[in-house]
Amino acid sequence: MNHVFARNSTAMPPKAVRGEGVYLYDESGKAYFDGSGGAAVSCLGHGDPHVTAAIKAQLETLAFAHTGFFTSEPAEALADRLIALAPGELDRVYFVSGGSEAMEAALKLARQYFLEIGQPERQHIIARKQSYHGNTLGALAAGGNAWRRAPFEPLLVHMSHVSPCYAYRGQGKDTPEAYAARLEAELEAEVQRLGPETVMAFVAEPVVGATMGAVPPVADYFKRIRALCDRHGILLILDEVMCGMGRTGTLFACEQDGVAPDICAVAKGLGAGYQPIGAMLCTAAIHDAIAEGSGFFQHGHTYLGHPAACAGSLAVVERLVDDGVVDRVTPLGEALQERLEAAFGQHPHVGDIRGRGLFRGIELVAVRETKAPFDPARKLHAKVKKAAFEAGLICYPMGGTIDGQKGDHVLLAPPFIMEDRHLDEIVDKLSGAVETALDV
Repeated sequence: MNHVFARNSTAMPPKAVRGEGVYLYDESGKAYFDGSGGAAVSCLGHGDPHVTAAIKAQLETLAFAHTGFFTSEPAEALADRLIALAPGELDRVYFVSGGSEAMEAALKLARQYFLEIGQPERQHIIARKQSYHGNTLGALAAGGNAWRRAPFEPLLVHMSHVSPCYAYRGQGKDTPEAYAARLEAELEAEVQRLGPETVMAFVAEPVVGATMGAVPPVADYFKRIRALCDRHGILLILDEVMCGMGRTGTLFACEQDGVAPDICAVAKGLGAGYQPIGAMLCTAAIHDAIAEGSGFFQHGHTYLGHPAACAGSLAVVERLVDDGVVDRVTPLGEALQERLEAAFGQHPHVGDIRGRGLFRGIELVAVRETKAPFDPARKLHAKVKKAAFEAGLICYPMGGTIDGQKGDHVLLAPPFIMEDRHLDEIVDKLSGAVETALDV
């Protein structure tokens, strides 16, 4: 009898026994191309010797020391490196074990910051519809995906949600600039409805990941949002858990939009799957408000700043930056986009092919001309995932793309270390999987 509480209790997945480069292998020896890096995690693939050596070396000297008593060299070194690379005024790093924890910490820090500076009336958070910020209750409340929220709605603190920047379905006949201005006006209206003096933060993913499928913003959108936040003294919290750490072609996704947040959450690619780790970065102004006030961030996790996790993550950053692995992302991403457009660009059931770097999404539609989605009861995304997996391709399809109920997309987030030849493998296997799913 298997005593593992599986994600899906109706079907036990195969057992992974080995990872090597861009492939995972099950106990039968079957190879699977990791075309989504798990969930945009395994940016360096599997079995990277530099990272595994760093973790082993750290385990031989110090595996764990609780941060209520100690700091550690790996945590200090990783924080220094991240801040040296971070955009804007980000100056402090708070290490956690994953993305949900990073976002939970970000939300609580925002609230405590305003308490420390004497603005307790700032209690409202505005996020976006169809966003995903984690599965802990605070992060889930910030998320705007109706399907994920519905079972736990009675437990969630109220947060406002405005429209996402979703050009394929939202821009219409507007220019990108006019569309960005319209979204800015919607956010401004919500700020005014709540009262500018009561809003503490606006939360967004620079490139929307799991819930919408690699949706990038239009030009100037985030510059307008940054300016709006500055006008009203609102903190900008950017969730780069999935789109950060080089996934879109720059170490921090927001660099491509010419903005920097007050608080930023990273995870997934920060540890690249080698150790559970996430981080919340904040500005010196936010940190110092607490340091010069109560002196204590009223938050904490047992494994924050875990030495072995930080040592592994520092090795990941060294591979990404020092070894130039991030530099491969943009050209490989452009080549992947070209191949996806060649294979799916005229497909009658593909409405949009989008993304940045090695973060690409394909939106599936019943009617290309009207953008009408498939009947959710068909569960097309699940059929694509199953067919791709049987073909030896791991990808990340999801349903509810439009509103949490309707819409299907496939998310691709392959390892940065893949070769040009792997692009054809991805597209060929995905193409076959889509056709198989449509025929079912």
